[in-house]
Amino acid sequence: MDDAMRTTDDVFLADCQARLGFDLLSGTWTSVVLYALRDGPTRPGELRDRIGGISHKVLTETLRRLERNGLVARRRYAEAPPRVEYELTEPGRGLLEPITALGRWSARHADEVLAAQRRAAPDDDW
Repeated sequence: MDDAMRTTDDVFLADCQARLGFDLLSGTWTSVVLYALRDGPTRPGELRDRIGGISHKVLTETLRRLERNGLVARRRYAEAPPRVEYELTEPGRGLLEPITALGRWSARHADEVLAAQRRAAPDDDW
């Protein structure tokens, strides 16, 4: 289909820019880490305590990915021992709104989704 024939319904297909946001948030811990940074610069150990259940390795990998994508900034202080803090960039802060909206959706529909998953579990071959 050429661009002249595309409808507004096609905007989430193929190469649309909206997929970037979905791709950025697709990691298991991405939204959790971004949300945990909402109150300002935070050290990695404080983030792990705030989040719970995330390993040092996974947190480090997630923060590096977020930094590469321009969603968080890493600040290193010349102290002994060295101190590092992470904070949201403007694009990172911009993702808090959809993350919060998804959290509201999850609170509203989690029971229904989990029930559907339990019903589908015996037929897990789809």
